[in-house]
Amino acid sequence: MRANPCMAHEHAKRHDFRYTATLSLTALGIVYGDIGTSPLYAMRECFHGAHGIDVTRANVLGVLSLILWAIVIVVTVKYHLYVLRADNRGEGGILALMALIPPRLRGRAQKRWLLVGLGLFGAALLYGDGMITPAISVLSAVEGLGVATPFFDPYVVPITIGILVILFLFQRRGTAGVGAVFGPVMLFWFGTLALLGIVWIVREPSVLAAVNPVHAVTFFVHNGLKGFLVLGAVFLVATGGEALYADMGHFGELPIQIDWFSLVGPSLLLNYFGQGAMLLREPQASFNPFYHLAPSWTLYPLVILATMATVIASQAMISGAFSLTNQAVQLGYLPRVKVIHTSAIERGQIYIPRVNWVLMISTVGLVLGFQKSTNLAAAYGIAVSLTMVITTLLAFVVSRYVWGWKLWLAMLVTGLFLIADLAFLVANAVKIADGGWFPLTIGALVFLVMSTWKRGRSLVAERLQKGALPFTAFLTSLGRDSIHRVPGTAVFMSRDPEATPSAMLHNLKHNKVLHERVVLLSVLSEEIPEVSGPDQVRVEDLGNLGKGFYRVIARYGFMQSPGIPEILRSTAEQGLDLDLMATTFFLSRETLIPSARRGLLAWREQLFSFLSQNASRPTDYFRIPPNRVVEMGMQLRL
Repeated sequence: MRANPCMAHEHAKRHDFRYTATLSLTALGIVYGDIGTSPLYAMRECFHGAHGIDVTRANVLGVLSLILWAIVIVVTVKYHLYVLRADNRGEGGILALMALIPPRLRGRAQKRWLLVGLGLFGAALLYGDGMITPAISVLSAVEGLGVATPFFDPYVVPITIGILVILFLFQRRGTAGVGAVFGPVMLFWFGTLALLGIVWIVREPSVLAAVNPVHAVTFFVHNGLKGFLVLGAVFLVATGGEALYADMGHFGELPIQIDWFSLVGPSLLLNYFGQGAMLLREPQASFNPFYHLAPSWTLYPLVILATMATVIASQAMISGAFSLTNQAVQLGYLPRVKVIHTSAIERGQIYIPRVNWVLMISTVGLVLGFQKSTNLAAAYGIAVSLTMVITTLLAFVVSRYVWGWKLWLAMLVTGLFLIADLAFLVANAVKIADGGWFPLTIGALVFLVMSTWKRGRSLVAERLQKGALPFTAFLTSLGRDSIHRVPGTAVFMSRDPEATPSAMLHNLKHNKVLHERVVLLSVLSEEIPEVSGPDQVRVEDLGNLGKGFYRVIARYGFMQSPGIPEILRSTAEQGLDLDLMATTFFLSRETLIPSARRGLLAWREQLFSFLSQNASRPTDYFRIPPNRVVEMGMQLRL
């Protein structure tokens, strides 16, 4: 009996619908956790923050109009309709955007360093943002207890720290199990935001007049410089916009846009307008308008729900920091770090202990240092606004040289977005003295580490290449000499597939033997998210040059983590069966000696040497059993 093609088509459509719906639900927690918790503090900072203004009808409508058009221009038009198109084979994020830049541009020295420097600094700033987001989100949620009763005021900071410590301690277990509840919780959260807003909009429908952008213009005219500085608080409604782009690879463009246009965007706007409507009737509630939206009997459940939402937002930022670090390592901008895969199914489920503990200490320190979320808001925004400016500039290069846009069109679109981005950046610049220095300092330090490591590794590669012996020449010399071959398999890891590994030369020099089977393994990083299929691992039998010699080249994208067990499975499929526990891996370990040669300044040589000494051991990074490794030391002058 033949299948009905119409029924099969309908089944496929239902399957696609269920799959898209599942991705959309999951994306609610991961993608929109940060921007989804902004209603807890954004409106409050406009009227009760460091540069707050008086709660008058004109000011409330003006601020609401600014919030509406900030969400429309920055989040909806710029990110959803423009930046999301700049995907690197489905992946997003500022490093993926940087990797999209054509090689012909990156090959020109001045342009190369400018574009790469912008991308690196933008990525570095996200670490500062990742430290502040958990602190301000969880702290602002717990502060709702103080709205209920002053009794909780002394316990807000300890409770916040307790929640954050538990969150960071939980990272080792992975988020696969908890991730299943992220989406439903955030669905309930956004539904609550919308409901709370609608109730007050119905009570004060005149607040809808703020849709008219004239109110935003009038606000600036009447308030002058003070009104402009309020943009620093208004910008808080757009923080989290970078997450839309960074998490695109996990969910795809369609589920992210479905969430925004059908639920997240409308819910946020309804809640902000509800807060504005409430302030029109109760101006005295400006010190915490979000929690005053709810009836008193629902306050404690709302605090619990808000805390759950902020924990999810924090989890998304922490996971993002892990992913960003892994990308930077793969692209050669950070030294190797120990990466623990917490899921055997999901490649994005990773845990990086060093990053986790640095984030935990920094986040707890921020809570202890700033004490209140309104104080943290002074430090929040400057890093994100600067990152958004960098994203706009890099997107211009992509639109011009990758998409092939006309110069006038690319400049017009970029100019329009830059007007908004620069306005928010300048307004946030006044926060530097009040705490904005913290994310900028973190960003500068991370940028220094990234640029020093990249430059140092380039110098090391140059020094090694100058003294390298081509492997074909090595095999030719073996034919003239009688070299004793011993039973077993030896794998020599090498950066350059065409060069003779220094560990092999040292082993031959000292031990006078070679194994019966010799494998040259090179693990190469590509500037694409993922390499799969036959291109990932390639085996070449060098029997025509020397019996028992093989070359294996493994290629990985910046979203992948290389591992020897997976590589060996691929080689077995191609006829080179290597038993992990019966193979000896020979690695080179360079001892770096600072020198007066041109390359790095003396203090950067010291920094590079320190980073190299503290990098994760190859056995941990490549997941090689330590008892199967022989390290051959060598000294190298920088």
